[in-house]
Amino acid sequence: MTFRKRRDCLRSILSGSACVRPGSVYDAISIRIAEDLGFEVGMFGGSVASLAVLGDPDVTLITLTELAEQMRRMSRASRLPVLVDADHGYGNALNVRRTVEELEAAGAAGLTIEDTLLPQAFGEAGTQLISLEEGIGKMKAALQARGDPSLVIIGRTGAASVTSLDDAIARATAYEATGVDALFFTGVKTKSELETIAKATRMPIVLGGAPEEMSDPAYLREQRVRIALQGHAPFAAATQAVYETLKALREGVSPRALEGLASAELTRRLSREADVRARSQEFLGSIK
Repeated sequence: MTFRKRRDCLRSILSGSACVRPGSVYDAISIRIAEDLGFEVGMFGGSVASLAVLGDPDVTLITLTELAEQMRRMSRASRLPVLVDADHGYGNALNVRRTVEELEAAGAAGLTIEDTLLPQAFGEAGTQLISLEEGIGKMKAALQARGDPSLVIIGRTGAASVTSLDDAIARATAYEATGVDALFFTGVKTKSELETIAKATRMPIVLGGAPEEMSDPAYLREQRVRIALQGHAPFAAATQAVYETLKALREGVSPRALEGLASAELTRRLSREADVRARSQEFLGSIK
């Protein structure tokens, strides 16, 4: 599947009537698992990218080059459309342009640009936002930078939990006016807040970090939520599994006695072993 087709798939989700829950992906195997299980879209979060690439917490230490290269690896491994959390665009509006260019070339189906002040300012303990004017400039820069018009650009704001719901709506409507393809909200805590946002805006909504009372897909559809994130439990589960396996080996458990390992059949399927064998036969004359 070409990059254009992957982006068209994401656009179809945003323009449809269903609420889709993406699979959290972060490397070649995780994206193949998500595709194998039938997920419509993958979400490559900034926090899980930092963990997967650096082993560091989500404090904006990862670079654009590292993020784009990881996205490139996933694009090669799978045809699943991926929405990338591009954080603040790795700098000012000019850096946002570069971020869009790099992620587009790496095969992302879409990306989000947020209005959080990153990295954290000196002497400040809490989350801060950039000005509305700077946020608008970043959205315009992102839209201008895309070479493929099918690439999805999503404006993101966390103002609902940082400043106020009114500020979140003001920012969202301003980002809508720039021509972004959807709006991403974090920090929405109640149904009332979501309903107020839905009434005040018109673009498809991506919702992150919502409480359990907003987990019903039918309700989310009514509020124009087209993508509802599920967090990054797969990475946490993988971390725990690796820890327990290494711990058992360190304590002297025989490799043959280990539990919870991927079967040989699953490993062959995810590594596309049959395809590799077929190519070896065709191009190298290998014996089947």
